[in-house]
Amino acid sequence: MKIVIVGTAFPLRGGIAHYIALLHKHLSKKHDVEIVTFSRQYPQMLFPGKSQEEQGGESGVASEQLIDSINPLTWFSAAKAIARKKPDLLIFKYWMPFFAPCYGVIAREVKKHTGAKILFICDNVIPHEKRPGDRVLTRFAFRAVDFFIVQSKAVERELVAFHPSAQYRFVPHPVYEIFGRGLRKSEARKKLRIRDERVILFFGFVRKYKGLHTLLDAMPRMLEKIKLRLLVVGEFYGDEGLYTKQIADLKLNQYVSLYSEYVPNEDVSMYFSACDVVVLPYVSATQSGIVQIAYQFDKPVIATDVGGLAEVVLHKKTGFIVPPENPNALADAVVRFYKEGREKPFQASVLREKKKYNWNALVKGIEHLAESGK
Repeated sequence: MKIVIVGTAFPLRGGIAHYIALLHKHLSKKHDVEIVTFSRQYPQMLFPGKSQEEQGGESGVASEQLIDSINPLTWFSAAKAIARKKPDLLIFKYWMPFFAPCYGVIAREVKKHTGAKILFICDNVIPHEKRPGDRVLTRFAFRAVDFFIVQSKAVERELVAFHPSAQYRFVPHPVYEIFGRGLRKSEARKKLRIRDERVILFFGFVRKYKGLHTLLDAMPRMLEKIKLRLLVVGEFYGDEGLYTKQIADLKLNQYVSLYSEYVPNEDVSMYFSACDVVVLPYVSATQSGIVQIAYQFDKPVIATDVGGLAEVVLHKKTGFIVPPENPNALADAVVRFYKEGREKPFQASVLREKKKYNWNALVKGIEHLAESGK
């Protein structure tokens, strides 16, 4: 098949760009695949981070930057450029309604001029941080779609409720392979100048729904029973001062290390390799690519019971699942992880479990949907 993927891609940064690079790599083994991405993904005034592009590093995946998310003229010109490629399948990575207008226009225009089928891979149907108009915009985009891929049961439920006639396939989110091999724990800690015996990791963009405030509230209860260090690694999409004040008020400065910058690909393995366990204290979620990064590095996960997290983090097997917004339960799970010596048995389960989160399953799911529409 001739396939065009539309979404965030290098030189733009972030988990979706990593996902699209890997999807391109695996689809390209059997198909002719190209990527079309944004010349401007967000207006700067709406972007909460410091930079929208990778700072250094190489992707190795070529893409055409044809779409300005807020300039409708580029939506039509991008659609014409895609139509000239004569795709059989046009794949969009969909995660928020802000992109629904441009995706909907491009999908309709390409379908008008080619026989291409439209596939949306949905991270969410309605986003965590809801805004007026989300449902209207999402409905506009979805009406142009032939097939959907969902990667958690939570998103599957959302899709079926929102679009009961949707033709879709459930395929679990694959493990990320883009960050290289892990380091020995001692080597990673030496690079980070960490001497603590116990290290837990919170990783990724810091937004309110990710629950860092709950994890910080849990720290004093943990520290009453064990000594440990929390690494908070990722750019703050909000007021970092709220968290630094919370750390100071709870007298946690000597136990929390903040690395409040976007982490380039080549450094990701260092942070995951340095920790014993990854903690995801999310207030809300549908799924999280952070679990798939943790599993790449054979790390157990302690997560909250929101969205599809409990589908991937198997309670008492690959980690612990606790109630959301419950600092005491979260603290007790971390203490239990160490006191009961759970790291090695959980790691052994991660090694077995992650085998089912592979890219070949996703490729087959995409092929199945495309063939069913012929």
